[in-house]
Amino acid sequence: MVFALGVVLFALGIAVSIALHEAGHLWTAKAFGMRVRRYFIGFGPRIFSFRRGETEYGLKAIPAGGFCDIAGMTALDEVTADEAPRAFFRKPTWQRVVVLSAGSLTHFVIGMLLVYALAVSSGLPNLRNTPVVGELSCAANQVSPTELAPCGPGVPEPALAAGLQPGDRIISIAGTPTPTWPDAVLAIRGADGPTPVVVERGDEQLGLTVDVSPVQRLDANGTPITVGAIGAGQQTIFEYGALSAVPATFDFTGQMFANVWQGILSFPERIPALWEALGGGERDENTPVSVVGASIIGGDAAERGLWAYFVLLLALLNFFVGVFNLLPLLPLDGGHIAVNVYERIRDVVRARLGKPAMPPVDYTRLLPLTYLVILVGGAVSLLTLAADIVNPIRLG
Repeated sequence: MVFALGVVLFALGIAVSIALHEAGHLWTAKAFGMRVRRYFIGFGPRIFSFRRGETEYGLKAIPAGGFCDIAGMTALDEVTADEAPRAFFRKPTWQRVVVLSAGSLTHFVIGMLLVYALAVSSGLPNLRNTPVVGELSCAANQVSPTELAPCGPGVPEPALAAGLQPGDRIISIAGTPTPTWPDAVLAIRGADGPTPVVVERGDEQLGLTVDVSPVQRLDANGTPITVGAIGAGQQTIFEYGALSAVPATFDFTGQMFANVWQGILSFPERIPALWEALGGGERDENTPVSVVGASIIGGDAAERGLWAYFVLLLALLNFFVGVFNLLPLLPLDGGHIAVNVYERIRDVVRARLGKPAMPPVDYTRLLPLTYLVILVGGAVSLLTLAADIVNPIRLG
């Protein structure tokens, strides 16, 4: 029941995001005096609609997106005599770009609000894997793949004894820089006995000497090996107040944008793995997911009580859609932005050369490329959807 509720809530969150995306186009177009004919959520047969002023608002049967019909969006769009003075193409280029960008900007705002809400409620995850000390314990031997021996009398506590504190950021170990937590772990595992450790505490750096203890740990094959340990865990969640969450939200959003961009760049190379998953192979967790797949993961998160992960996933999806929609490919908004910017640059250059401005770009010449993008995008979307139905990614 909780899983189903999570799926429905996540799908509803996506639907609201799509509605607000189209509302971004609607609000900015109206603010600039453009004629907005229709604002609909969904495609296909009309479920209901109503008219307010000059705009028809409504809901359609297929919840796969939405649209905002602005008069004169392209040269292919016929406008009536009363629409012509307020047509999209008659407005200044900067206004057109704002209207076209408004959908993606709305996704970015939604994502940032979700991140801020997460920051002030349950904290933000350590995305950069920074070596910040969390819980302090003892340097215990490993007794199973998932369990350490309990602390007790005689079990050394090197980190505590050296004065290490939760919140300290480890800068270096034995002179070796440790930019990430795995770097710090690797350096500690290779150390033995008194070892110089530099930490950042507040606005100052402190030099400590930690007596690294030899312990028994299990390697990938389950074989006991001797490594160094100090009894310190990583801080995986950073908590914030209402004010400190503001800069943290911007910083975290920047990290998510970087991750989204890397995901988009690696998107093509992950498509073959979808074929393998569709054929029954193990589903790679890094493969693309559809709205259905994302909703299933959201349902898993809800079922396990991982509501912070649920919110974070919804924020990530908004950032991804926002960035993807700005790619300079028709029929995406980014493609329309590219055409409008090209027209402006072209006419400025012609004006400086003493030549008259040219008419708007003939979109009929761009139709073959547009159809190709739609064909490829539709095929990948169907493949992803099929993989999410047959072999979805699940939270393990």
